[in-house]
Amino acid sequence: MAQRNTWQRERVREALADARGFVSAQSLHATLRDENTGIGLATVYRALAGLAARGDADSLQSPDGEALYRACTSTGHHHHLICRSCGLTVEIEATDVEQWARRTAESHGFRDAEHIVDIFGLCRACAQARDERDAD
Repeated sequence: MAQRNTWQRERVREALADARGFVSAQSLHATLRDENTGIGLATVYRALAGLAARGDADSLQSPDGEALYRACTSTGHHHHLICRSCGLTVEIEATDVEQWARRTAESHGFRDAEHIVDIFGLCRACAQARDERDAD
């Protein structure tokens, strides 16, 4: 069932586009609440799910198990490098991962296999800041 494009969904889309990196539905809702939009948390969840289903948003699970979203900047299957500290996200090609996933699935008799690979670490700026803190 297609979602209607309401002003609330459009505002969620805009807020997601303005966010830096991946954000939770709760975080996005807090931003919208601070702007006195009157948009409820359930609407934010529905809008994000719809955006992800249409490929307009990336969705992933954080290391803590929370669903995170960001406005999608590329089409098709892709992977991410994500800073655990600041949320900076870089979309990456991963040809080796693609080949490994296909070979592994085929070797176990699987067809039409799908996979998700996201790499979490510290970006250069956050790693440098941490190193400087640790040196003090």
